[in-house]
Amino acid sequence: MAQKNRSIKLLIIAALILTGMTVLSFATNNSRIKTVDVVIDGERTTIKTSKNTVSQLLETKRISLGNSDYINISTTSPLHDGMKVEIKRAVPVTINYGGNILDIKTSKNTVKEVLDSLKISYNPDKISPSKYYKIKPGLEIDIVKIDEKVETISKVIPYKTITKDNDTIDKGKFIVKQEGKEGKKEITVKETYENGQLVATEIVEEKILSEPTNELIEKGTKGIEFTVASRGSFAGKKEAIMIATAYDLTYESTGKKPGDKWYGITASGTKARPGVVAVDPKVIPLGTKLYIESLDGTKDYGYAIAEDTGGAIKGNKIDLFMEDPKDVKAFGRRKVKVYILGK
Repeated sequence: MAQKNRSIKLLIIAALILTGMTVLSFATNNSRIKTVDVVIDGERTTIKTSKNTVSQLLETKRISLGNSDYINISTTSPLHDGMKVEIKRAVPVTINYGGNILDIKTSKNTVKEVLDSLKISYNPDKISPSKYYKIKPGLEIDIVKIDEKVETISKVIPYKTITKDNDTIDKGKFIVKQEGKEGKKEITVKETYENGQLVATEIVEEKILSEPTNELIEKGTKGIEFTVASRGSFAGKKEAIMIATAYDLTYESTGKKPGDKWYGITASGTKARPGVVAVDPKVIPLGTKLYIESLDGTKDYGYAIAEDTGGAIKGNKIDLFMEDPKDVKAFGRRKVKVYILGK
């Protein structure tokens, strides 16, 4: 029994000795001298060290890391012989993004890398310097801020007026055969802004909601048919049946009051007076001498001269000047025979 106990003790002692040798061997291997290259901003330093981790090495050499500095390996990584530790110091950079100034420190290599890291969208043609420009301390990056706005607006479609001649309608008359109606459409527009300023407008889509209806007008072209008087005092003279009205110098007739410019003055520059009539110069030239014969048994207006015009006197219409507004009202509207006596 004693012999057995002694064997067990010897085995335990042997195990302890073996464990101690293993631990000693491990410690010796980890604490052996390692050669490590430390490169800071392109400057290489070769260091021999017995430290076990990157952070221990940096702490020993008093190499600190800023929040934006770049290191190629985790600081908790174990050191090994021949390892290369690269550090790139962050430098100050100013970004002008559409008037918004952002001051940062970065260890990125190019303008593109900086903007991508900040998730800033940009148009390659709207940044300065170019996106592949190398970062250097104090660099200012100018970015044109581009915004797009899309909206849909409603617009009217104007109708067209189509005029056709009609030789059965008296010249100067117009008859509306079909009323015009505007159409409607929707336009989708994209507006592009650079730094808040509108630089482009593009029509993305145009949708017709309702088509316009054209206005149809018939224009009278029928002229006054002058015939030649065959008997009476005016035999051989041209004559025509016309629609006659009367006017005076009141505001209701002329649209002018005493003291107004051209009050009482005809289109020919003469003074309005009995015997002056207003005509359509296309039918009866100004200065033409006339005789106005009544067709209803009333007194003839008599000899007259075409010296005036009027907005409503078109085609076969004639307006006779009278001094008394009561006579104008009594005359009303009637047919007369007009003789062309010449100039």
